[in-house]
Amino acid sequence: MDIGLLHFDEPKRDTSRKIIHVDMDAFFASVEERENPNLKGKPVIIARHPKETGGKGVVATANYEARKYGVHSAMSAQRAFELCPHGQFIPGHFDLYRAISAQVREVFRRYTDMIEPLSLDEAYLDVTSNKMGLKSATLIAQRIQREIWEKVHLTSSAGVSYNKFIAKLASDFHKPAGLTVIPPEDALQFLRELPIEKFYGVGKKSLEKMHELNIFTGEDLYQRSELELIHHFGKMGYSLYRKVRGIDNAPVQPFRERKSIGKEDTYHQILRTEPEVIAELRKLTVKVQSSLSKNQKHGKTVVIKIRYADFETVTKRMTLPHYVRDKEELFFQAQNLWYEIGMIEKGVRLLGVTVTGLDPLTFENIVLPLWEAEASNKEIETEND
Repeated sequence: MDIGLLHFDEPKRDTSRKIIHVDMDAFFASVEERENPNLKGKPVIIARHPKETGGKGVVATANYEARKYGVHSAMSAQRAFELCPHGQFIPGHFDLYRAISAQVREVFRRYTDMIEPLSLDEAYLDVTSNKMGLKSATLIAQRIQREIWEKVHLTSSAGVSYNKFIAKLASDFHKPAGLTVIPPEDALQFLRELPIEKFYGVGKKSLEKMHELNIFTGEDLYQRSELELIHHFGKMGYSLYRKVRGIDNAPVQPFRERKSIGKEDTYHQILRTEPEVIAELRKLTVKVQSSLSKNQKHGKTVVIKIRYADFETVTKRMTLPHYVRDKEELFFQAQNLWYEIGMIEKGVRLLGVTVTGLDPLTFENIVLPLWEAEASNKEIETEND
């Protein structure tokens, strides 16, 4: 079929919902300031001091004073120290953060049970129908911000709109203690004026590609066709074509605890050599670790799944005495599992890597070297599809 003859119906916006995104301001650092008023006005960095860890560790968050020096979450603690050597490094008190997060959610539940937490410090609320019978989502957001302050003495920022994507953008627009409302009639103008890097999903690599294509703003993005964006950016292009048109019809999903995070790929060209398998395992573990980090989770059990050319499927798991630390260790464990059960002579049509037994990423682990770890639970599970 001539691609020029293809026609796509313009996607439709659902503007019927009233969504609030609430984001606690520099949550962990703000809690530490609340507990120790002497920290106020000083750059606070939630991470173990790199001098104590041999330069290891990452920043969980930093207050606004530290951010003036370029410190931000997910940065290495060593880099944070280089940028802000006089910063107050605090390992973090995650039991306290979880307790305060629970108090904040109690405030949310006064208004709605349609709550989708993203982490300890942020959540989506659908207040289209709410327990107070209020028609104004803006009024509800104001009340929530005030009640959070009264209950835990911490500030929050909120965004109000008709979908999750725009509400999250709005909550980040005026920080700290901000409230931004984007009604349906203003959404398209708001999106078109945004720098392209503000669109969630546009990372460093995709930003470079955007700039190469002369896409710098939402307006530039809006002018590109759906086919063109899909051609250059795949699934993200499909999503961005809709997002810049104010379309994100995904509902608020009440919290369901994730038990596992995994990725798998099916190969149209059967993998016939071990180096091919190892390379694909490397790609999968990078994706899984990225998803774990995004969800602020870690786990102790690594599982690989192998489907052979004859459709026989086997899985094997290894439970470690410690949490998997990073993508390198995850790859190491997945590779070992392959070496134990993999049969390359059968040809591989699918590989999967999963981490189960998830817990919140709330502390750093002190672990023995990999070769001292004792593995357990090594049975092979076989299924026929």
